[in-house]
Amino acid sequence: MRTWVNGSLLGRDSAVVSAFDHGLTVGDGAFETVKVVDGVPFALRRHLDRLSRSAAGLGLPAVDKDAVRAACAAVCAQAPVGLYRLRITYTGGIAPLSSERGDSGTTLVVAIAPTAPPAESTSIAVVEWRRNERGALAGLKTTSYAENVVALAHARGLGATEAVFADTQGRLSEGTGSNVFVVVAGQLLTPALSTGCLNGITRQLVLEWTGAREAEVPISVLDDADEVFLTSSIRDVQGVAAIVGPRHARTLPAAPGPVTREAAALFAKHSAEDPEP
Repeated sequence: MRTWVNGSLLGRDSAVVSAFDHGLTVGDGAFETVKVVDGVPFALRRHLDRLSRSAAGLGLPAVDKDAVRAACAAVCAQAPVGLYRLRITYTGGIAPLSSERGDSGTTLVVAIAPTAPPAESTSIAVVEWRRNERGALAGLKTTSYAENVVALAHARGLGATEAVFADTQGRLSEGTGSNVFVVVAGQLLTPALSTGCLNGITRQLVLEWTGAREAEVPISVLDDADEVFLTSSIRDVQGVAAIVGPRHARTLPAAPGPVTREAAALFAKHSAEDPEP
């Protein structure tokens, strides 16, 4: 499938950016991952709003949402049937080989690829590295993802599909590409944004549609929670059946549990009714 690069739809071999692009050399960029079903992107407005917030947080020029939306439409037109992952990447463009930005303008890339439906449940590993809730990038969805790559590789080495972080204060924060929800004493909770977690689009909608609430909870909540589930644009609502690794290891054999199933059903119902909630 062709990829949108700075105004043109290009084939795989020609869909390239400069070796001097700041997104490549120092990770100076923001991105969004959008679920596409039968050619229709889900919650694109929310994703573009967050892309704009991330770009502003990085100090990049304002995102031209109309231009990005047109690029997404052109790319999605190639995928009329099936489930796809749409990736929007917005970087600082060509710049010196340092942290200093250039003045050549930004880079916009929109790509699409098929993806498999997620399993009902999965396993996670709690990693020892901490999410820095006070860092300059806290709460922004940036292309500076090397920390997540290392953590996810470690989790996969333990047999898990996702790595989960605590913040510097030992509070449950987030996964490398997901938000975490827990059921404790009948309450559905998700870490507050003060823990440095990303305000995921699926997280936002689950909060709105289920009555869940934000809370600051210790990472040890994973040892006792009745249910645990992950949310993300591609996972939707996915139960956690096992926590692996040297700490917090346990199984949740009934996963997905009743609260998780209800959340998943509500999410499926509302998202099918309105692709722009």
